[in-house]
Amino acid sequence: MSEGKERQQWGTKLGIILAVAGSAVGLGNFLRFPVQAAQNGGGAFLIPYFISLILLGIPLMWIEWAIGRHGGLFGHGSAPFILNRLWKNRVVKYLGVIGVFGPIVIFIYYTYIESWLLGYAFFSITGQLFSTVTPEGMKSFLSIYQGLASGSNLGTAYIFFVITFLINFYFLYRGVQGGIELLCKVAMPLLFIFGFIIAGRVLLLPHIFTGFGFLWNPDFSVLTSAKVWMAAAGQIFFTLSVGIGAILTYASYLKKGDDIILSGLTAASTNELAEVVLGGSIIIPAAFVFFGVAGATAAAQSGAFNLGFVTMPLIFGQIPLGAVFALLWFGLLFLAGITSSVSLAEPAVAFFADDFGISRKKAVVWLGVILFILCQFPIFFLGQGVVDELDFWGGTFCLVIFGTIETVLFVWVFGIEKAWAEMHHGAEMRIPGFYKPIIKYVTPLFLFLILGFWFFQQGIPVIMMQGVAAAQQPYVLATRIGLVVLFLAIALFVRLAWYKKKKAGEIE
Repeated sequence: MSEGKERQQWGTKLGIILAVAGSAVGLGNFLRFPVQAAQNGGGAFLIPYFISLILLGIPLMWIEWAIGRHGGLFGHGSAPFILNRLWKNRVVKYLGVIGVFGPIVIFIYYTYIESWLLGYAFFSITGQLFSTVTPEGMKSFLSIYQGLASGSNLGTAYIFFVITFLINFYFLYRGVQGGIELLCKVAMPLLFIFGFIIAGRVLLLPHIFTGFGFLWNPDFSVLTSAKVWMAAAGQIFFTLSVGIGAILTYASYLKKGDDIILSGLTAASTNELAEVVLGGSIIIPAAFVFFGVAGATAAAQSGAFNLGFVTMPLIFGQIPLGAVFALLWFGLLFLAGITSSVSLAEPAVAFFADDFGISRKKAVVWLGVILFILCQFPIFFLGQGVVDELDFWGGTFCLVIFGTIETVLFVWVFGIEKAWAEMHHGAEMRIPGFYKPIIKYVTPLFLFLILGFWFFQQGIPVIMMQGVAAAQQPYVLATRIGLVVLFLAIALFVRLAWYKKKKAGEIE
């Protein structure tokens, strides 16, 4: 048996739960969710949100855990060959390319954004972050750091990027148990400790419950809007990190008798605790206290970056020990970011290690070199629309498409009866029977609705480059060409691995 065939496994049940939860818990839990709630009916938003969790999120978690574990039993840790185990069709492995391509594309820009958090944590300690007290000044501070303002220097940001990149690949190099599992066992508890400390401080602010009322005061009239329901479904889809390919790979390191029903529920619940309890308790209520209705509304409409890097530093600058709380805030976001980013790189590591028979460490080194080169593009062309383009194709398009593909293959091609039995192998609890028709009919329908609404509302305008400045269009077009080349390169590697395995008699 080749070195690449010696597949690693999780050390403990807690380790896999925290790893999958770490993959799901990211910047969107603390930055995107409160914006969605504030813009879509406050407390009323939770009604479609939790309905979507029950009908879409939890079934998708179980589906991905089951598919990943099933593929892992055959020695596969990435989507192309895992999906081929569901349906032995010559085209399926190329559909699985999306499950390697998407995470790589997200990693390319996500790691750079993640590094800003490390930089801002440093600026919190040194006090540089509080040298300005106006929104305009704080926005300028961020632009200078990013290299977008005239006269700015990318050197500092680049140093923090290199540090962040090396931290990611240090844990990937150490392997599943000694690296990823260790990271998540430390990072996830710390993340929640930091979050509850910050939330506790927010609760002590004067008039904070009026701020909670601003965010959570329900506007039930929005429930008649299809847009709100789609926003809730989309938030659930993205927050659980389904459709990326990372959960497939993580689940491939399970044993056949490992429980995926209870573990999947636990991981999803951990994510919801971070999102609803912590994400909904910090930024918008605090912004209301310090900036009033107009300021909180502006904060909710300013986007996730401004919430994290502008609004919160301004708030911390006005409270005692603000530097300490800012350090905890950016530390929290950095931990959420790094547990997600290592999961984004893992499918590619598993692909090269499992399907080309090379050692994991060699796969990590070669992948690190390739991804470091690719990461230069969002760093140096941030102001040219490259990150937005990468986020659209990797962070939205691939997720929705791949989530739909794997669900249809598992439920309709592999078969609901076999799928139901696969999910229950080693389960300590049974899924309620009413979930079977939900998984077979409702979840796929939900996915097709998300896909359709998203394509017409967001997809077509982006594809047609509507709203893209003329000066940015050549960069956007070049990015698309680069993504096509990257996709074809991965597809070529899949083809080479396929024929290598076929020649060795490892596949039919």
